[in-house]
Amino acid sequence: MSGFALARRTAVRYPARTCLAVLGVAVIAALNFDMLLLSRGLLLSFADMLGGAGYDVRVMGGGGVPAIRFPIHDAAALADAIRRLPQVGDVARVRLDQVSAAGPRSGPEQAVTLIGASLDAAHPIWTITAGRSLPVDEQGAPPSVVLGRSLAAALGAEPGMLVRLRAGDRDGRSLLPAIACRVVGVADFSLESARALTAAVSLDTFQAVQGGGASDEADLVLVASAPEVGPDAATAAVARLRPGLHVYSNAALVEQFNRNGFAYFRQMSLVLSTTTATFTCLLVAVLLTVSVNQRLGQIAALRAIGISRQHVAAMLLWESALLVGVGGAVALPIGGVLARALDDILRRMPNLPERLHFFVFEPRAVVLHAALLAATAVVAAAYPIWLAVRLPIAPTLRREVVS
Repeated sequence: MSGFALARRTAVRYPARTCLAVLGVAVIAALNFDMLLLSRGLLLSFADMLGGAGYDVRVMGGGGVPAIRFPIHDAAALADAIRRLPQVGDVARVRLDQVSAAGPRSGPEQAVTLIGASLDAAHPIWTITAGRSLPVDEQGAPPSVVLGRSLAAALGAEPGMLVRLRAGDRDGRSLLPAIACRVVGVADFSLESARALTAAVSLDTFQAVQGGGASDEADLVLVASAPEVGPDAATAAVARLRPGLHVYSNAALVEQFNRNGFAYFRQMSLVLSTTTATFTCLLVAVLLTVSVNQRLGQIAALRAIGISRQHVAAMLLWESALLVGVGGAVALPIGGVLARALDDILRRMPNLPERLHFFVFEPRAVVLHAALLAATAVVAAAYPIWLAVRLPIAPTLRREVVS
């Protein structure tokens, strides 16, 4: 009889012990699986947010990351030069500022992050949920504006209504007049938190809100690389145009934040994963050791009738593998439910982007989960196997008969 068959018979013979062991392994392994999801969850979610708008290269001013508010001068000429590069598919200029906004109904003004974006880009940097995206402003008509969902709710504004945008804060410390804009759509902004108040207009409207004047600046230039060359070639080509700027691919930004911004979660995940794996190993090792001590007579009898040490070792190893394997499989749905609950709790922290998640599923986490459990099963079975293979047959049988 094979070691697996012996292990299966033992598990069936002691159902209560087997069920309790599987449940204990499942609970601990579920926590370990969640730590694996946490270790790269923020990284994967951040990368997904960066690439959500279709741009994979970012051009920033002299401050670099995270200080991206150093203005880029002669932005229109730079965007035209970038657009002519064979490695580039699309370009968008972006400006940012804090303004105040008033809705169509009487109510307090709201402090708003205003985004000015070039309308000649093929990929908008927001996702429309109601109405439509920004058109080119028509002569004689009010300028168009797209509101974030939170801002639209705060102002009580819907597509077709007018809102007023004014430079300066909501306490009125500005001499510039308010600009009436027609709401054409409501949108989600991927890098904004759920409570952020955000609006988007064309660059011309942005300049009008700021009081006019001839300003050719941008806070950020977004670049979509040509599909046939990829972001690395586009990054190198753009960087050669104006050496004083900082040019990053999405992958480079993700790697930079991985080294700096997400190190805490990675370290916490490593510590907790090691702890839970140790607990699983100790749990299975204790259960198997107790089981071996209770079955010394049976093991000695098996040895006496010709079952080799290798078969006994294989039986115990398979027992450990069955307990850990079944518990690990049960842990996956438990860990998924637990990860969803923990993610909802953590995402309640203020000022987090709405699309940012702490726990993100990836096949790599399942592979690591299985590898850790396999190693745990082997280590946990080592001491019980050592006890069983060194067991003296005759004295053990004599002791069993006397007792």
